[in-house]
Parts: sequence; C-alpha cells; structure tokens
Amino acid sequence: MNDELLIERTGGIASLTLNRPDTANALSAALVDALAAAVDAAHHDGTRLLVLQGKGHNFCAGFDFGGFEIASDGDLLLRFARIEILLQSLYHAPFATLALAHGKNFGAGVDLILACGTRLAAPDAEFRMPGLRFGLQLGTRRLAARIGGDAARALLAASKTFGAEEGLRIGFLHDVAAPDAWPGLISRTAAAAQRLTAAAAARLHAATINDSRAANLADLVRSAIEPGLKERIREYRKG
Repeated sequence: MNDELLIERTGGIASLTLNRPDTANALSAALVDALAAAVDAAHHDGTRLLVLQGKGHNFCAGFDFGGFEIASDGDLLLRFARIEILLQSLYHAPFATLALAHGKNFGAGVDLILACGTRLAAPDAEFRMPGLRFGLQLGTRRLAARIGGDAARALLAASKTFGAEEGLRIGFLHDVAAPDAWPGLISRTAAAAQRLTAAAAARLHAATINDSRAANLADLVRSAIEPGLKERIREYRKG
C-alpha cells in the first residue's frame, strides 16, 4: 500500500486524499501511480462519486521537481505523460468527481482540480498554472472547456495567480466554502450523483464531455520533446 495516498470507500463514495503534506502534496511518480490505480479501480468497482482532497496546508503543489536534475528528458516526459493519462481518466470518468481545494495550488495540482466535474474550494485557496512558462502544454483544452477559450488564453498567457472568488466568477469553481462545510457538500453531491442509474450517468458523461484525449497527449509530448526541457525548467525555477 502506498501511504502517499489515503483511500477510503463508503458505499458508492471513494475518497482519495493526497498525503504528502511535507511537500505540499507535490505529485511524485509514486503518488501519480497510486492515484491512477485508484481512479482506474473506481471505473469498475461501483463508485458513484470520487472525492479528491489533500492533507496539510495545501491541496497540491503540482509536479514534484525534487531530483529533476538527475532525471533525463525522457524520464521527465514519461512522468508528465503519466500525469496526463491520470487527468484523462478523471475527466472522462463515468461517475461524479468532486475536488476539494485549499491553500496554494500550482501546475498539475490545479489540473487535478480542473479534471473533476465539481470543483469546490476554501476561501483561502489560490491557483496558478505556470507550465507554459517553461514551454510545457498540459490541460489547455480542459481549461478552455471549463472557462472558455478567451478566458483560458488570458489566464495562461499571464501565468496568473487567482483566488477562490475569482475562480468562482470565471467558472473554474462551482462553490467556495470553509472546510467545516465540506462534509455536507460531499453528502449533497453524493445524493445528486445517485439520481441517475450508473449506466445513465455514464452515458450522460460520455455525451457531454468532448473527447480530446489524443490531441491533449500529443500537445504535451510535442511541448516536452522540444530540446532543452531540463534547461527550461531550471530557468523557470530560478525565477
């Protein structure tokens, strides 16, 4: 069992909690693998609602750059590709998905939130998606689908940090609520997820979510294989 991810199942609810608080829940390779396995399992075990949250002061700081200097460009590409596959599995899940965000969230951590069908945040939450600052394209189409192309372009071009209230205004979030209100929100979301049969819910999700999985993965790979990925990351981290 991977203790970087806590898994709890109650009835048709699967709760996944990122458990690397000392790194602000940064996405290590092991954590991504554990998340991918848990989400894949939920596709087949009768899950009707998957809840994603994080331990500690932040939901997720994004890609774990620890040790990236000794990784090859190919190693980094594989890790980013596995994150994209995880995000696709969440985004196209045949059941309801709920992200509960708090604290400071960056990059692929924000993409995790974005991949969920319902997105709630604490009032203190902040979000930033800086990947294009080092030339990496991850989740752009998903962001555009959530908030619109013009808004997504403006947000990503500026690598803008935005708070919970702005996230609610632009459609990135569905609600802002303090963590002590989250159990009630989970219960209501779970009840709503049960209104349709599992088969009907799966058909509805499939019919209303544009399938751009191949294009998204191709975008990521093309951006990552441009020469100098590590140097671009190094320069970004210096800034």
